Amino acid sequence: MSEPTVADSSEYVELEITTDGIAYVTMNRPAVHNCFNEDVIARLTEIFTDVGNQDGVRAMILRARGKSFSAGADLEWMQRAAHFTEDQNEEDARALASMMAALDACPKPTIACVQGAAFGGGVGLVAACDIAIAAERAVFCLSEVRLGLLPAVISPFVVNAIGPRAARRYFLTAERFDAQEAWRLGLVHKVVADEAALHEACDALVEQFLQAGPEAIAATKELIAEVAFVDPQDVRGYTARAIAERRVSEEGREGVAAFLEKRKPSWSSERG
Repeated sequence: MSEPTVADSSEYVELEITTDGIAYVTMNRPAVHNCFNEDVIARLTEIFTDVGNQDGVRAMILRARGKSFSAGADLEWMQRAAHFTEDQNEEDARALASMMAALDACPKPTIACVQGAAFGGGVGLVAACDIAIAAERAVFCLSEVRLGLLPAVISPFVVNAIGPRAARRYFLTAERFDAQEAWRLGLVHKVVADEAALHEACDALVEQFLQAGPEAIAATKELIAEVAFVDPQDVRGYTARAIAERRVSEEGREGVAAFLEKRKPSWSSERG
């Protein structure tokens, strides 16, 4: 495994980018279960956007320090918001929505490594990543209704992940569910024994990403967003143009040539 090079860090969020282009984004507020406040939201939005725009980055892994992945909104932040006007609260919520959208739309493949509790907005982060892996001890909860609130901003991402039928249960009951149930629902793709296995599983996925064309991955993520839940007849033109553009692209030509010549394409690499 390549040694990480610290690219940037703050009091709340750390960013490390390895020499082979893997970005590790680590939430670093373990004393408060990695809750969000305005500073965390702003920093994560900035990182998700910047990492997505860096040509040398091949994948992004979102993780957290401490016992919890993220317990959602910070209590002090919520107390301040209770005294905001409705317009101020809407502006505040739009900042959270921008963070989720930046993660969801990131052109790099993203992995959530969930080592512990993910509540509220923490579930939103998991759902907005392309792939999620959870340790056996992870626990999930969409707890907003118990506070007289609702999971509005994260709802598009969570409903896309688990479907409206499951959302009706877990949004309305605010009950906790374990990693195996999260896997059954489709919120996470794999459950592993512990944190060591969690890191191994993430590394295995990274190896897969390093064999794929980075431009093709970005285009495929865009493709999924365009065709999901759409009548196939409505996107025939789009899908035909998408593959035609890929076939004549430099990366597409290189990939096909490498396959025919039985060699690795130029972008393929292995972790050292």
